[in-house]
Amino acid sequence: MAGHSKWANIRHRKGAQDEKRGKIFTKIIKEITVSARIGGGEIESNPRLRKAVANAKSNNMPADNITRAIKKGTGELEGVSYEEVSYEGYGPGGVAIMMEVITDNRNRTVADIRHLLTKHGGKLGENGSVSWMFDKKGQIIIEKNLVNDNAIFEAAIQYGADDFSIDSDFYAVITDQTVIMDVREGLEDEGYKIRSSEIEMIPKTLQKLDGRQAKNALKLLEALDDHDDINHVYSNFDFDESIIHKN
Repeated sequence: MAGHSKWANIRHRKGAQDEKRGKIFTKIIKEITVSARIGGGEIESNPRLRKAVANAKSNNMPADNITRAIKKGTGELEGVSYEEVSYEGYGPGGVAIMMEVITDNRNRTVADIRHLLTKHGGKLGENGSVSWMFDKKGQIIIEKNLVNDNAIFEAAIQYGADDFSIDSDFYAVITDQTVIMDVREGLEDEGYKIRSSEIEMIPKTLQKLDGRQAKNALKLLEALDDHDDINHVYSNFDFDESIIHKN
């Protein structure tokens, strides 16, 4: 699949590890809260909230946690006031990086981002400096168990998917952003286990790095992804996965 970098695969594998550690709950709760604040607390009439709640359930988040997050977003319960902001920048070798942030302190978060970028040989860019390198698409991640590749590909296309890729640990289904939940629900009805469904920034082309630059870029992206305020990190970074195992 064009534009599907190995970093994207690592990010989704890492997401599964974060789920086991409970770390992913923090980001999901923020997303639910912001979605409810922007579009209201009715799940069926708020597509973004519907998607966030579906992801929460896929990650086995207790129903009480979901309800509290919604009520904090609608103001029924007192909670932290979050804002959304996007940042763009460059990593080692000039790879493009986009960061979607949900934060209660923009100044703190941008200082942290600037520090991480500088530490790993990158820099913060102007708004619009790299966003043109990405397309906004829906992406559904499906757990890869004992599933026939052809069967799931045909099901994804039947329900409206545009593209499909296979990783060692999961399937990635690409959709138009407007139909992501229709495709997700169709696949769930077929019995497939959905790990997540998100609106993603898919790189139009990839930029491959080698050696130390590639290692530094990977460390930077992982550090950004680990930051509690950074909801998603996207990049056009590509590399030979053998560098992960080299000293």
